[in-house]
This record gives sequence, C-alpha cells and structure tokens, in this order.
Amino acid sequence: MNEPMVTSPLPGPRAKALLERDRAVLSTSYVRPYPFVPDRGEGVWLYDVDGNRFLDFFAGIAVNTTGYGHPRVLAAVEAQAKKLQHVCFSDFTHEPTLSLAERLVERLGGGYRVYFGNSGTEAVEAALKLARYHTRRPYFLAFTGAFHGRTLGSLSLTSSSPRYREGFAPLLPGVVHVPFPSPADPPFGVAPEHAAQAVLEHLDHLFKTKLPPAEVAAFFVEPIQGEGGYRFAAPGFFKALKEKLDRHGILLVADEIQTGAGRTGTFLAMEQEGVTPDVVLLAKGLASGYPISAAIFKAELSSWPPGAHGTTFGGHPVAAAAAHATLDLLEAELIENAAHVGALLLEKLRAGLEGVPGVRDVRGRGLLLAIEYADQSTRDAAVRRAFEKGVLTLGAGERAQRLTPPLVLSEAEAELGAALVVEAAREVSQGA
Repeated sequence: MNEPMVTSPLPGPRAKALLERDRAVLSTSYVRPYPFVPDRGEGVWLYDVDGNRFLDFFAGIAVNTTGYGHPRVLAAVEAQAKKLQHVCFSDFTHEPTLSLAERLVERLGGGYRVYFGNSGTEAVEAALKLARYHTRRPYFLAFTGAFHGRTLGSLSLTSSSPRYREGFAPLLPGVVHVPFPSPADPPFGVAPEHAAQAVLEHLDHLFKTKLPPAEVAAFFVEPIQGEGGYRFAAPGFFKALKEKLDRHGILLVADEIQTGAGRTGTFLAMEQEGVTPDVVLLAKGLASGYPISAAIFKAELSSWPPGAHGTTFGGHPVAAAAAHATLDLLEAELIENAAHVGALLLEKLRAGLEGVPGVRDVRGRGLLLAIEYADQSTRDAAVRRAFEKGVLTLGAGERAQRLTPPLVLSEAEAELGAALVVEAAREVSQGA
C-alpha cells in the first residue's frame, strides 16, 4: 500500500456533515480529539467516510486486538449469533461463556472463579463489591495517576485527572491514594532509584498513623498506568508491595483492562513482575472489540451469595465466542507478535526521536508504547499532525502520546507508522 493515505482535506465534506449532526444530538461528555469519522476497517487500517486511509495506532483504546475483520473472529461471531443470541448468564449458564471462564481460570493457573460484565468499569465495580463483602473491611488503596473507570465506585479510585471527578462528589468513601513509584517522575523529590522504597515507606507511614491496615480491603493497581500517561513502576516494586499486602491480609487487584490480553508481550503484564494477584480484571482487548469484561478472583474470595451481584448482558454468548477466537489467535501467534513487533516499533521510535526538541522520553512494553513531550500543547499538536499524515494515535496523561496498535501489526506496518509518527513529531518541534 504505497499510494497516498490522506487524499482529501481533513475533515472531508462527509465527515464535516456527520460531525455537525454529532454536535446537535449527542452528549457533550463525548470527546472528539480530532475530526476523524470512521467508515470501515481492514486489518490495521481504518477508512473514513471520505475515503482517506489511516494506520490505526490506537485500536479503539487497546481494544481491537485482532484488528478489523479478522476472519477467525467473524466466523466465531456469526456462528454463535445464529445459534444463541442472548440468555441472561446471571440466571442460566451456557456455552461458550462457561468454557471461556474455564479457559481463563486455566490460563491463570487454576484456583480462580470468574464474574463476567460488559466493560472495564463494571469489572472494577465487581471487584470493589467482592473485596468489601469478603473482607468486611471498609477502605481501599489506589495510586495517584490511576484510571479505573468513570462510574461512581471506579471513579473513586481514578485520579489521573481532576476533570473526571469534578462535579460528582461525594464519591465512594474510604479510598486512599498513594504516589505511583515511577522512576521517570519519582515521588517526594527522591532520586529515581529510590522511587519504590519511598512509596513503600509512605505506605508504612499511613498504616502507622491514620489507615489501620486491618481495615483495608484491597489495593487496586495498574501494572502500567494507562490514562495517567503510560507510566511504569520501578523494577521489583510490585513484588515488594504484594509481600507487604499479604502480611496485612490486603487483596491485590490487578487492573489489566488495558495491559492484559497479550498487549505487553505476555498474557498479563503482571507476569513480567513475577506477581500473582488475588484479583485480575480484564476487558478491552479480550474479545477484539466485542463488549465483555472479566473479574477473575481467587476461589476462596467467592463468599458472596447468589444475587449479591449480577448483570443482564454480562457474559453475552456472542462476545464470549469472539473472546475464544481472540484467545486462540493470542496463543498461536499474537502474544509473540506483540513482543517482537513492539520491540521493533520501540527501537524505531527511539532512534527517530533521539535529540528531537520537546521529546522527553520514548517508552513501551510490547505494543503498548508512549512518547512523552515537554508539555501538553506539543503533545496535542503531535497527535493532530500524525492524524493529518494518516496515523491515528491518542493522548494519555498530561504529556504522553500513546500508541496501541492491533496485535496483528506487521513489521512493515510498524516501520511505516514509526516513520510517520517521527516525522510528525519533528515537524511539530520545528514549528512546521
């Protein structure tokens, strides 16, 4: 595909018309970072309503694991839709959702149970209720910079931006936030190599002064902070944290909604930390764009009775069929491809952006990558310029440009995308 990708002014006439209709009837809470109106997709490519072609480097926010129109996923969805469209899984068990639960439990090594919902925030809400019910403890811990969702319970954990919380107080009581141990942005003004220890000591201080550890139900963590800017914790931190939490009977809930399902080059990002969480939350990439989430928790935590929690659509059989097809592809090739092509993409980005004014850092793991700029306005300009060149990306946090392409991305597509993203960043840095 060497032909020009963007062949008409952006936005084109059809896109402009649809955006005008959008502004007239849709909630003002929707975000439109740039005037893109998709029409169809194929592989890692999206086409807008005016015929422009874009390399998709955000995948519906790390959702479209297998890209667009993958024949294995389409076949699974079609077959299941013809067989059974919907029966409420909260009331009656059925295939393929039951076997999906068995498969996820086996993938995590056994000894777990599964609750299915429709979205990431629903998985977080389920984990909040489960942890509080089982432990009978009132408090929760989370990190500053965290994003766990926008329903009121999950929003109480979220602290990646005040705009998510403004106007919605009071939120869930009993949530305490602690600094995230990022060596790139160390808390308390310590040296980068002391970031992990500083946070662990701060946690001890809280336990000794105002937060009785015997009353803390769970600590919700993202292995890599997503919406907060694609920030990585100091090496070894999560292992030390798990040991500390275990001593106090506090559950570790790993929010793998964005990092799970193979995106970081392993099925779970926590695998690379050597940590086994008490609860794992999956959504986004689990079913290649079909809505499903899973709260996977150690079997001994399942002390709540029938009817304590439920959902009408969660565990939908068509979404479950898509998840099976996605898992087949992940296990056969896509986890390995994410690790391999992700390393190539990171290498190309780092080489191309070295010495570019305004670029502070290039980081990533698998096909979850970010470019951090000196300020938000430069980041926003780089995101917009990449769009104009035919690459779809999104911002994260205050200064990061996130790149989360489908896991079917090829080496050639990675090199093309890297070249265009680098070109956009260089032009923005030079004021072009």
